[in-house]
Amino acid sequence: MVIQPEPDDRPDLPPGLAPAWGAAPRPRRGPKPSHSLDRIVAAAVELADADGLTAASLPNIAASVGLTTNALYRYVGSKDELLVLLGDAGFGPPPPLSPDADWRGAAREWVHAALERYRGRPWLLDLPSRGSAVTPHRLRWVEQLLAVLAEAGLSDVDALGCALLVGDFARATADRLRARADPDSADSTARVSDVRAFLRPLLVEGGYPYLAALAARGEYPGVGAVGFGLERVLDGIAGLLSASRA
Repeated sequence: MVIQPEPDDRPDLPPGLAPAWGAAPRPRRGPKPSHSLDRIVAAAVELADADGLTAASLPNIAASVGLTTNALYRYVGSKDELLVLLGDAGFGPPPPLSPDADWRGAAREWVHAALERYRGRPWLLDLPSRGSAVTPHRLRWVEQLLAVLAEAGLSDVDALGCALLVGDFARATADRLRARADPDSADSTARVSDVRAFLRPLLVEGGYPYLAALAARGEYPGVGAVGFGLERVLDGIAGLLSASRA
């Protein structure tokens, strides 16, 4: 007699959300899985670390753990699900912040920790954006920054809005810094001088006076300093704090 699996009445959640929180995979017919989802995700992280996100393909992951690609679907429901789990594992938990730092100092530490994570694993920037953080490690990053901003005096709602703003700044900055390392980018260290020399007379003749002046001073093109943008974001949060106290 064939035993039918129990009906699965779980809600239809976004890919990867339930397994990220330790929920068992949906029941499937066939032999009992002999591997763990953690091992599958760890193998995906190893492949991405070595050769980028494209290397973490289902066939490559399956081969690295001794499975067929079809057998891999006993552990993950789809490639989208795997990417969500890969992103959460790739970020991991945030490092602790200095206990004696004020809110600005703690926020700076948080941003630089995020930039370091992106620098160490640039493939995180290649993952598709899937809206708000909902997985354990990603939420731990948000929670850590929320605590800093709430303790500084912001309401929970304002703290969340500011935390998301700071997180977006960190990601955008990491993307610009990666462009500087790309030899084909106009911002790359190897090319920026030649690009600037090429553009300078064209900017003057074409009616771009402000950009022409920046190029003449050697300030365009190029990636802006991280500190300038970060301090302006923090200035905005400081203004919100002052308004909320008033």
